[in-house]
Amino acid sequence: MNSIAEAYKDFPILKRKHNGKPIIYLDSGATAQIPQPVMDALIEHMSMHNGNPHRGSHILAVEASEAYENARNRVQQFINAKHREEIIFTRNSTESMNLIAHSYGVNNLTKGDKIVITIAEHHANLVTWQYVAHQTGATLEYMYLDESGHLADGEINKIDSRTKIVAFAHVSNVLGMEFPYRDLIKRAHEVGAVVVLDGAQSTPHMKIDVQNLDCDFFVFSGHKMCASQGIGVLYGKRHLLETMPPFLLGGDMIEYVKEQSTTFNELPYKFEAGTPNAHGAVTLHAAIDYLESFGMDTIEAYEESLVAYVLPKMLEIPHINVLGSKNPKEKHGVIAFTVDDVHPHDVATIMDSFGIAIRSGHHCAQPLGAFYHIPASSRLSMYIYTRKEDLDAFLLALTKVRSTMGFKD
Repeated sequence: MNSIAEAYKDFPILKRKHNGKPIIYLDSGATAQIPQPVMDALIEHMSMHNGNPHRGSHILAVEASEAYENARNRVQQFINAKHREEIIFTRNSTESMNLIAHSYGVNNLTKGDKIVITIAEHHANLVTWQYVAHQTGATLEYMYLDESGHLADGEINKIDSRTKIVAFAHVSNVLGMEFPYRDLIKRAHEVGAVVVLDGAQSTPHMKIDVQNLDCDFFVFSGHKMCASQGIGVLYGKRHLLETMPPFLLGGDMIEYVKEQSTTFNELPYKFEAGTPNAHGAVTLHAAIDYLESFGMDTIEAYEESLVAYVLPKMLEIPHINVLGSKNPKEKHGVIAFTVDDVHPHDVATIMDSFGIAIRSGHHCAQPLGAFYHIPASSRLSMYIYTRKEDLDAFLLALTKVRSTMGFKD
């Protein structure tokens, strides 16, 4: 296996300088950087095998089809799906969520049914269920958190006999914390509900086994795990996908088209209308190979060591407030925080002057911010190319934020 301590050398963008300083990238929760082996795989495919998958019998079309389907097989293996037909390629987690909402949610819920989610959900896993509730007359109900970011006592009991869908993040993109997914999935299935698990912030960082999780749907994005933007995955249990109507209509998702009627293709193709993002699929395949060259357990342990290093030091700095749990063992590479009297956008701008890239804003989770009365925050998110010296530079810059704004501590 490759040495994770040397991983940063594989990322050309980290050699770039900004404001005279090497870029320190601490915004991997938004999008991960791309290593050279993934770029090489894309260039090789575009240079030698570029064709339109599933369209044509010439060599380039055949090779493009093989590359696209090999990527599907690789994803199936990576998340341990039972059938390759359970892997649907989309643009990203958001499109995957929309597919579930429109093809399953709208067609299976009625007035009086319940959808239960947590208050911490990304808008992709929240606005979609608002839409389904409005379209069907179902009720959208939230499970709330305590001050440390855990589900408050008794909130799981909101999953009751009226509940038809339970949707939540495997790892929160703001709090960096896992919810008690085993308890939530078990409870949902006991009442006959379907579970939608958002894996956007977990899949890049830990080993995923959808059969072991026993979720009914699982979604993730390639761009958060060293692939290119524009490629995502929807996993769904086969018996559910087979009953769902197509989400998008057009070429390749059809079987036969007549003037007044159409029959649809088999799984997974009935959900993949139009020319697919074969280039994205190639990068996702290469990214999985790259990540597994280190081992997903190794990646998770490495990121745990980074959090254990930086979080206690952050908590020692005056005027720094960390959202959610303060226990490093409960954070998965993501730490959101505020600085007293300094707007998060100013924090990010000051960090940028030091060549350090972090996120600022509501992180596409406005209801969570409203719940905690924090409309915006700053966020650092780490990955395999993050080093302790990067975190040292971040910590030093963090101590200078308030003085840069004119405060005298």
